[in-house]
Amino acid sequence: MQWADEGVVLSVRPHGETGAVAEVFTRAHGRYLGLVHGGRGRTKRPILQPGNHVTAEWRARISEQLGVLTLELKHPFAAELLDRRLGLAGLECLTTLARLLPERDPHANLFEVTLFVLGFLGDDEIWPALYARWELALLQELGFGLDLSACAVTGANDYLAYVSPRTGRAVSAAAAEPYKDRLLPLPGLLIGGGAQGARPADIEAALRLTGHFLERDVLMPRGLKMPDARRRLLAGSCWGS
Repeated sequence: MQWADEGVVLSVRPHGETGAVAEVFTRAHGRYLGLVHGGRGRTKRPILQPGNHVTAEWRARISEQLGVLTLELKHPFAAELLDRRLGLAGLECLTTLARLLPERDPHANLFEVTLFVLGFLGDDEIWPALYARWELALLQELGFGLDLSACAVTGANDYLAYVSPRTGRAVSAAAAEPYKDRLLPLPGLLIGGGAQGARPADIEAALRLTGHFLERDVLMPRGLKMPDARRRLLAGSCWGS
C-alpha cells in the first residue's frame, strides 16, 4: 500500500539508533504514523519539527503495519517561531490537541483551517482569535460541536451572548439574564466577529469556552489533561509580547 499527500508534523519520537516515528496530520488521509529512516540525523531533524508543513509519502506491505514515511519540507513554520514565545505556545497547543483526532480518519476541512492558523502564528494581533476558532472546529470534528446558531430558549439568532456549559447551546443576552452567572460568555469572535484586534478579554473568554468542552468531553474521558502550553496560553495577558 502507498499514498502521497501533504501534512503537518504533529510529533516525533526516537526509534532505534537513528530512526524516528513521526506523526503527521494529512489532508486526505488524516492522522498517520510512520517510520522515518534516519529521522534523528542532521539532515532530517530540521524537517521533523512539530508544526512544519511537509509533503508525505507513506508505504507499507499491508495497511495494518506502521509503514515507512518519507517527508520533504514545504514550509518551516516551527523555525519561524523560535523567538516568539506566544507563537510557540500556540504551535504546541495546536499540534498537541490535533493528536486527539482518530487515527487514519480524514478531516480535510480541519486540515485547511490548521494550515491557515499556522500561517498567522507570527502575527500576535490575529492568531490567538484564529486559534480559538480552530479549537471550536476541532470540537466539531471530534463530534462535540457547539450549537451557536440560535438561542436555546427563544430560537432567535441575534444578541447571542452566552453558552450553556451543560448543553453547549447558545443563549441570548435577554434570555440569559436570570441565570447568566451560571453560563459561559460567548465572545463575538467565535460567531463571525473579526479576528484582527480582538480584545484580550474576548480571547480569554473564547479559550475558556472551548477549553471547558475539550476538557469535559474529550480529555477527561481519555484520562488526559490540557497541555501545559494551553495553560500558558490562557495565562497570557499581552498577546503582542
